[in-house]
Amino acid sequence: MKFLPGPHNEIFRHYKDLSAFVRGELEKHKEDWDPSAPRDYIDSFLAEIEHNVHDPEAGFDEFNLVMCALDLFLAGTETSSTTLRWALLYMMKYPDIQEKVQAEIDRVIGQSQQPTMADRAKMPYTDAVIHEIQRMGNIVPLNMPRIASKDTTLGGYFLPKGTSVLAILTSVMFDKSVWQTPDTFNPGHFLDADGKFVKHDAFMPFSAGKRVCLGEQLARMELFLFFVFIFQKFSFSPVQGVELNLEGQIGTTLTPVPFKICASLR
Repeated sequence: MKFLPGPHNEIFRHYKDLSAFVRGELEKHKEDWDPSAPRDYIDSFLAEIEHNVHDPEAGFDEFNLVMCALDLFLAGTETSSTTLRWALLYMMKYPDIQEKVQAEIDRVIGQSQQPTMADRAKMPYTDAVIHEIQRMGNIVPLNMPRIASKDTTLGGYFLPKGTSVLAILTSVMFDKSVWQTPDTFNPGHFLDADGKFVKHDAFMPFSAGKRVCLGEQLARMELFLFFVFIFQKFSFSPVQGVELNLEGQIGTTLTPVPFKICASLR
């Protein structure tokens, strides 16, 4: 493919640039690496390379280190950035909700202090809004296929060993028997009568069970920190006279249709 002309070559160029960046970071880490005090993922992987130096089948080598680091970049970037695009879209669509989020940010953090994960427990409304963005954005409507490891029965249906199973997460995220207003953006789905944040069993954008997304905790952290920081500094509104389109388009994930925004410093 890389020898054929076309826009796909941009992918190969980005891949080459990212690989070079990771390899550069790897070399920097090796200069002052202390195996007794790992600082991050690269340090920990280097320790495993040294520990498994006589076992080539273990898979711990510098090539796999670079590939695994790229996985973290690519897998985490697509889903988190798409969710944040939905966040911008919904906050422009519902400016009253945007104002409430910013009021809570100002009250808890202020406009000069950077947000931390310790702030999330003190910001139930913002947390609820982020969860509702994930529910309505529904960026992975059809989960990855799984295979039954043994004969089993699910919902009254017999599934022989080897059966492929696809979890349709949309059916859960918009279930009329579970959500009060399934087709309407409503942060109240994640708030109790006292305005405290409540978890919801039917909320599963990362899937569920043993095969739940490995990056769930990282993604939750990224979404909260990025979302709060963005709306701490900026207010967003649609271009005058342009109707916002909340319909998604299918790709690697369900993404918003491209849109323009007006961003103003607060």
